[in-house]
Amino acid sequence: MFATPLRRTGLAAGLVLSCLAALPAAAQDEPLTPEAAHEAREEHMKMLGQNLGVIGRMAQGEVDYDAEAAQEAADALVEISGMDMEAWLVEGSDSESLEDSRALPIIWDETEDYLAQWEDLHQAALAMQEVAGTDLAALQGAMGPLGQSCGGCHRTYRASE
Repeated sequence: MFATPLRRTGLAAGLVLSCLAALPAAAQDEPLTPEAAHEAREEHMKMLGQNLGVIGRMAQGEVDYDAEAAQEAADALVEISGMDMEAWLVEGSDSESLEDSRALPIIWDETEDYLAQWEDLHQAALAMQEVAGTDLAALQGAMGPLGQSCGGCHRTYRASE
């Protein structure tokens, strides 16, 4: 049987997550280079975006609500947001040091706040996980806090394009 686009995304997400999950452990043996830390953060954020997109398109009525797909995306959000972001906060991986990075240097000055906002995202993802597979109205209700969490962090800690 062929995988649907959502299933392929889920399979790809699983592969990327398993690779990303190994990075903090690998970092204990050998420090991550700024480039590797940047790449890990970027892939991490892309996976968040993909899964938020699945849920967001349903919430906005762009695609039909699919309880199974919504739940899979919410489960992935919890997994991704539960990973140790601090392991990827390597000095020299900010937007002033690396051309492709959008991580503002203020992250390293305000690491506690940055990580607290990351925890807020995780809590919002947990709330979404509780309701994503129940019905569209519940999913829509959980979107606000999730979007606010992402937006608040981006306004403070991400350079514009």
